[in-house]
Amino acid sequence: MSSSRFRFPRVTMPDAARALRQEVREFLAAERASGGFVPMADCWASGFSAEFSRKLGQRGWLGMTWPRQYGGHERSFLERYVVTEEMLAAGAPVMAHWIADRQSGTQMLRHASAEVKNRALPRMAAGQTFCAIGMSEPNTGSDLASVRTRADKVAGGWKVNGRKIWSTGAHGEGCDYMISLVRTAPADEKARHQGLSQLIIDLKAPGVTVRGIEDIGGQVHFNETLFEDVFVPESHLLGKEGHGWSLVVGELALERSGPERFLSSFIALREAMQVLAANPDDRTREVLGHLVARIKTLRRMSLGIAGLLQEGKSPETEAALVKDMATRFERELIEQLRVVLPEAVLLSSSGVLPRLMREAILRVPSSTLRGGTNEVLKGMIVRQLGLR
Repeated sequence: MSSSRFRFPRVTMPDAARALRQEVREFLAAERASGGFVPMADCWASGFSAEFSRKLGQRGWLGMTWPRQYGGHERSFLERYVVTEEMLAAGAPVMAHWIADRQSGTQMLRHASAEVKNRALPRMAAGQTFCAIGMSEPNTGSDLASVRTRADKVAGGWKVNGRKIWSTGAHGEGCDYMISLVRTAPADEKARHQGLSQLIIDLKAPGVTVRGIEDIGGQVHFNETLFEDVFVPESHLLGKEGHGWSLVVGELALERSGPERFLSSFIALREAMQVLAANPDDRTREVLGHLVARIKTLRRMSLGIAGLLQEGKSPETEAALVKDMATRFERELIEQLRVVLPEAVLLSSSGVLPRLMREAILRVPSSTLRGGTNEVLKGMIVRQLGLR
């Protein structure tokens, strides 16, 4: 089957992006040296620091591609990619703004009312307001069309009842909004994708309860969010009523397309190479060479998606392919490092690398679940190839 069904254009970084990369690296080095942050694995899903996000907003590194009238900076997707990549490579605490900057703000820019855009987007670009995702529900994970959260029409808007799961970061300081997929019309078993809408829900509104869920490592970074007769004004409808499914598909392309899908544990590899480079044997050279080659390939594909976004495309299937390959690589990266790292390093109770390895071992298993399970992604890829 021809691979021409997928498109990953070759991308050349412009001079502005190369200059920006050096600026970001200098900022991150200074922040780490001064104690501004401690590097961590899976930093985009576990490293919450509203203060750090505000620093990025002050430097113009949030909302980079958005129009200036909404607090953005009208820079290219490739410049945004550079900032994203460097933050991940450094293990910086970027969780607070991640969802707002990656997808929610862009969706609001494209589909929200002028009232919402004028109020919310400048604060997101400044790192003062954050967002959570309201897609999955208990018993409704990858099968989003089966969501049961209901929005009933009332005077001036909707009353929302139901609950969402995962809701990464919803408990955090400054997390004010959740774009939620809700049912605004009865489900039709033959056309379950119809009757769905997306609403922008104020998480501080009466009737909203956010409950933290502790993970295996003892951290709370995702949540269960309950809605009990929550009023959502009509101006908080995203796009048109009943068009929620098409909006979700576009949002998932944004969610799956970034380098976080293969760089979540890069900081562990970076620190490990400093240890292993001192006296590498043949096995170590083979493992490190294999890992670096995989990263370079995934980066080439991910940059291609950034190029497609720059062209105004919505590369849903390309993003699904990269996420499937990249999240499997995340697991293999840690497994391979455990093979070649000295036992004394792995078992040490102190030091940056042992801590990063412990964090990665606990957090990597979720990488193939969040943003759509790999089994679902494979179904999308098969359809694109015309095999189903």
